[in-house]
Amino acid sequence: MRTIEIYDTTLRDGSQGEGVNFSLEDKLAITRRLDEAGVDFIEGGYPLSNPKDSQYFDRVRSLKLANARVCAFGMTRRRGMEAAADPGMKALLDAGTSVVTIVGKTSAFHVAEVLGVSREENLAMITDTVAYLTGAGREVFYDAEHFFDGWKLDRGYSAATIVAAAQAGATRIVCCDTNGGTLPDEIARILGEAAAALKAAGCDRPLAIHCHNDCDLAVANSLAAVAAGAVQVQGTVNGIGERCGNADLISVVANLALKLPGYRVLGGSVEGSGVAHLTELSRFVYETANMGYRANQPFVGASAFAHKGGMHVHAVAKATESYEHIPPEAVGNSRRILVSELSGRSNIAAMVKRADVRNDRAVLDKVLAEVCRLENEGWQFEAANASFSLLVDRLTGSFRPLFTRDSYNVDVESRGEGDIRTLATVKLLVAGGPRHEVAEGDGPVNALDAALRKALEPVYPPIARMHLLDYKVRVINAQEGTAAKVRVSIESTDGDEVWGTVGVSENVIEASWLALADAFHYFLLR
Repeated sequence: MRTIEIYDTTLRDGSQGEGVNFSLEDKLAITRRLDEAGVDFIEGGYPLSNPKDSQYFDRVRSLKLANARVCAFGMTRRRGMEAAADPGMKALLDAGTSVVTIVGKTSAFHVAEVLGVSREENLAMITDTVAYLTGAGREVFYDAEHFFDGWKLDRGYSAATIVAAAQAGATRIVCCDTNGGTLPDEIARILGEAAAALKAAGCDRPLAIHCHNDCDLAVANSLAAVAAGAVQVQGTVNGIGERCGNADLISVVANLALKLPGYRVLGGSVEGSGVAHLTELSRFVYETANMGYRANQPFVGASAFAHKGGMHVHAVAKATESYEHIPPEAVGNSRRILVSELSGRSNIAAMVKRADVRNDRAVLDKVLAEVCRLENEGWQFEAANASFSLLVDRLTGSFRPLFTRDSYNVDVESRGEGDIRTLATVKLLVAGGPRHEVAEGDGPVNALDAALRKALEPVYPPIARMHLLDYKVRVINAQEGTAAKVRVSIESTDGDEVWGTVGVSENVIEASWLALADAFHYFLLR
């Protein structure tokens, strides 16, 4: 078994992605979670770049990490300056990490056009920096920036840069596909040539890989590098990062652990425990970064093991491996059966919770026909499990409404710029008696929700536990302009369960009412 080191740069390279911003507390929380997952190295940031990163290294020392080593990231010394006098070197030492990752120019093009120094000076900058930090008792990983592009441009000079780093004491030579434009066969070939160049120079060092995703190949390139001998993979959770992002460590780890024989990753304190919690890790980082989940993300996305086509669901009901390459539980995910106009009787049977309906082919066909009819009108039940459950109850005649609408009215009054008043009035029949309530809200839906609660809570006190998580509006037939139908999707929770409801109408308020009423009915009937 080959142990492959997992080096996470979510907190540094990942934070450079558009729309990604971590607070200091976010960075510390992610550090703890990465350590629990069994990650080997966590790159915390560049201590000289901003006060937050400097504070991070002060605070992270107090964390009791069980598995991971925190790394400080920096650049080679400035040109024309001794390493000992460079403020960047001081900041890296002050960070107090046992490992320092240094990025240096490996491409002759970048040395001349970007850095603006001679080739000899660049080699001296690499040598002096690595030697100074190793002399201060730090382990140094050398990030060979633009390594693959540089190798293709001038193999001899790129080889000289990594030899310089290795001879100065770097323990890992990290080959970076910085522009993300290299293909897997090139990765494997050039990595082999780099290993041969180091060996010929008498400084054989383990190689690592750091890929960006500009050709959507970062994961494939990382796996190709491991097959070619790389001992360490660098990347980010969920693949976040600059431009198109970095190699997604979630997919890298899952492939190495579950799909490819002979590799050990995320050992941590409990062997393999990190792999079984990849879905949890992925969603933790999304939530901490205040980012939406990527539904079709391999292994851990909500759609990764979701089945919609009738033929697929029928097969999965007999043998899950017929349309699933691994058990979803292996990465902490779960199987989902979706209901739509593409569904067959198997989808309906899998979704229905009632045994009497599941075993009644005539009822299943009736439900399927109604789903198809409603979807043709713009309804969608994939994310509306509660509305689907109520639809089944209505079609079987078992639905007993706990409240019925007499009428509602919503008034929106603008009293000037920024001063908008929304008032909702509802008249309901609840438990055999009339209820008439008025409530204000931040908008029409909020006001309707508030009025509904005022009418229902005196009769059904548990309503206080329920609240809305999400509200979405989608125009269905945009060609109709302002007369188009809209679909409103609502997600609700009581703190234990989350359920989705849907409503469709030409009127956004009516669509919202339908989704709201289903949300309350589902909770109360459950």
